[in-house]
Amino acid sequence: MTDDLLERHPVHALLTDGTTACIRPALPGDQDRLRDFYERMALENLRLRFFSASRRSGAQAADRACAPAHPGYHALLAEAGGRVIGLAEYDTGSRNTGAQGTSAQGTGTRAAAAKDAAAKDTETRNTGPRDTVAESASGGAEQRAAEISIAVADGLHHRGVGTLLVEHLVSAARSEGITAFTADALGENHEVLRLFADLGLRTTRRFEGPEVRCTIHLDQDNAYLSAVESRGRAADVASLLPLLRPSTVAVVGAGRTPGSVGRAVLHHLRTGGFTGRLFAVNPHVESVLGVPSHPSVAALPKTPDLVVVAVPAAAVPAVAEECGKAGVRALVVVTAGLDHAQADALLAACRTHGMRLVGPNCLGVSNTAPDLSLDATFAAGHPRPGTAGIAVQSGGVGIALLDGLSRLGIGVSSFASLGDKFDVSGNDMLQWWESDGHTDLALLHLESFGNPRAFSRTARRVTRRIPVLTVDAGRTDAGRRAAASHTAAAATRTMTRQALFTQAGITATRSVGELLETAALLHSQPLPEGPRVAVVTNAGGAGVLTADACAEAGLVLPPLTPAMVDDLLAVLPEGATAGNPVDATAAVSEEQLTACVDRLVRCPGIDTVVVALVPTAIAAATGDDLVRALTAAPGRRTRPVLAVRLDQDRSVQLLPAADGTTVPSYAEPQSAARALAHAARRAAWLARPAGTVPDLEGIEPERARTVVEEYLAFHPDGGWLDPRTCAALLACYGIPQIPWAWADSEDDAVLAADRLRGFDGRVVMKAHWPGLLHKTQQHAVHLDLRGDAQIRAAFRDLETRFAGLMTGVVLQPLADRGTELLAGVVQDEVFGPLVLFGLGGTATDVLADHAARLAPLTDRDVHDLITSPRCAPLLLGADGHRAVDLERLEQLLHRLSRMAADLPQLAEAEFNPVLASPGGITVLDARVHLLPRRPKDPYLRRLR
Repeated sequence: MTDDLLERHPVHALLTDGTTACIRPALPGDQDRLRDFYERMALENLRLRFFSASRRSGAQAADRACAPAHPGYHALLAEAGGRVIGLAEYDTGSRNTGAQGTSAQGTGTRAAAAKDAAAKDTETRNTGPRDTVAESASGGAEQRAAEISIAVADGLHHRGVGTLLVEHLVSAARSEGITAFTADALGENHEVLRLFADLGLRTTRRFEGPEVRCTIHLDQDNAYLSAVESRGRAADVASLLPLLRPSTVAVVGAGRTPGSVGRAVLHHLRTGGFTGRLFAVNPHVESVLGVPSHPSVAALPKTPDLVVVAVPAAAVPAVAEECGKAGVRALVVVTAGLDHAQADALLAACRTHGMRLVGPNCLGVSNTAPDLSLDATFAAGHPRPGTAGIAVQSGGVGIALLDGLSRLGIGVSSFASLGDKFDVSGNDMLQWWESDGHTDLALLHLESFGNPRAFSRTARRVTRRIPVLTVDAGRTDAGRRAAASHTAAAATRTMTRQALFTQAGITATRSVGELLETAALLHSQPLPEGPRVAVVTNAGGAGVLTADACAEAGLVLPPLTPAMVDDLLAVLPEGATAGNPVDATAAVSEEQLTACVDRLVRCPGIDTVVVALVPTAIAAATGDDLVRALTAAPGRRTRPVLAVRLDQDRSVQLLPAADGTTVPSYAEPQSAARALAHAARRAAWLARPAGTVPDLEGIEPERARTVVEEYLAFHPDGGWLDPRTCAALLACYGIPQIPWAWADSEDDAVLAADRLRGFDGRVVMKAHWPGLLHKTQQHAVHLDLRGDAQIRAAFRDLETRFAGLMTGVVLQPLADRGTELLAGVVQDEVFGPLVLFGLGGTATDVLADHAARLAPLTDRDVHDLITSPRCAPLLLGADGHRAVDLERLEQLLHRLSRMAADLPQLAEAEFNPVLASPGGITVLDARVHLLPRRPKDPYLRRLR
């Protein structure tokens, strides 16, 4: 069962029109409300729901939902505005004791009066236990099925209530091992049949006279996630319209005192040219800054879409409640300093009344669209209209980005200072920019992620269309954390964030300045086709500095071909050299520099041209002339061109060109090189096809869940698995392990060694006790043991040194030679499972040669994991050595990823060492740590 249903916590989610519904389990106290829900339903919809127009059937359904007779029955209801607007149920184990037909938004079984001879076989299935065999499209594979029914209140159809309820039932059912829903519907009930067809799940139908038998297969594949994502995106954008495109705005707390925050926001709205109606709320004055003022939100002549709240913290909850009762759809709370109770009350008011919330403790929001001109912030000046979207948590960073983009001339399409981020998040803003038709660049500064896996899916989609840039805030760790395993020690929050950004295609910079420098390049120039750079300069020293900066940033300066050298020397002044860098000398003219750059741009072996210029006293052309060589007609160039001007007073500028385009100019070579490296990585990411998560053969996730549940039943606080349980769990996922045997006495050790010596005669003995992790550091390992005498001596040594601790020993044949690797996973409670891979063995912490990606891993992610560490040449075949078995290594990582994705209780797993050789991949030592965690669906639609 999902955590929400198990804990009976309500979940709020968005409907198609952007309004909010509360999804929660039906409780005994809901009986009267559910009876009223059915009493209000039209007779025609009752007929479709129950296959007969029966009020009595509605009363029975309400009673059943509030007092289920067995644990296999679950009912979820949707609420809005204090009333029930929908109900969805599934049943796995009861007999069919009443009629449960299908409404315009609902399904169930047929009524007795609707039976006929053609349907008797189906009826037999329905009257027996419903832990049934559902027919699959391939013809009869057994599945654990549940019968589902849905009902939606009259007048609320086509708002996504039924679909949202079914999505939540799907998530709950999967967590209970249910693999299919079955439902009977009248053939005339087009609405519910369309609901099932549009879910994104594989659905089969069988027609039986006037009825349709539907089987909905609950496999969670990318098609279903994409369908859920599409529905969520439409609902999300609709919910943000009152916030970012309001027709009426009110400011609560706009006072007469100059310098107050509320007054500053009102001033910005008025002077920014807001095209809608504007009000102030202040009981002590009739107007503020010439804007009409009213004593309360309820007293306003028109209900505002958006209210900006700038009152003391203690007054915020009451203002939010008043706004909600008045029908306000969005709040921006700039007030800071709310305590826990005030914060809870604010969010509760927003959820109860379906208001979206930005803040508290924020700078505000703006939308520069000419037909709106909304500036509900208290920044120093108005943002310049443009095409960059900004979402930040820090108001100071927001001001810096607004100023920087305005100065560059890029400008802003919309801006949201998220503050404490109670509701509206970076994920919301990405979806807004994706659909607004104005934004071609997204800039984020997020200190936390509410749902990183949902954010990653959104970002992967959005970054295919527009660049998404961020500042990787909080990169440093105060030393690597003390952890029980090498994997946990390596899996720092920095590595986790970097994995998220890399997989999602997000350009992560290290500072606000670098963010703006990169934004300038991505806004003004085409992406480079690769990392190959040609440097041109009018001063040799500047060229060398620029070339060094490019090389340090991971770019490549290829030598120019003899033909290109001759071509360049033919147009450059005497004394010029045409290596790479190209030294055009101080005597170069505007025309000569233009010809040089144009030839390099057309050169097949060059992806980008960087021109480094310095002012000289002997120049044949002025600085402006040389700049004109770059800006005369850059729009005709199909490859990016950048300038580095060491005398420039700002870190980055966009130089206007005659054809209306711009050329980025940097004051430092390092700034230009960093920006260009980011652009090259984005181009490479876009050129790669999206990865896929492969289907794996020979895995048994249900048996793995049983192994986990049985262990936690005896160890309710969790712990590190003993060797037997660990091996059983790995076997469920086909993870290759070296043969091993357990012994808890000296004689058993001798017998076990005899069985294992069949491999090559030599064995390894490892001590074991609960919690022992680093055996080598504890000197709890004996290697290369031969003969019974050495076995006995090794056992006695371990038994003596670890008396009172050791519970037994593990014996293994001595492994062949190969490369020792580490593969591990850490389950981050925010980011989900993080898979690490790299060099293993005893030196793994010292060398720290690891890469990381978030699970579930695609084939591209696995390729990156294997090729990213410094030890990759050892695996791929270097210096005449054969490559290791890469196919099996990839399989190991996929299986580890799947195990972590399937089992939220798997807090940590480490395979170290993993022996890799051309002949295969073998786990020599495995450790798995379980904790009693409940599954949580990261893709389930819900507001936080």
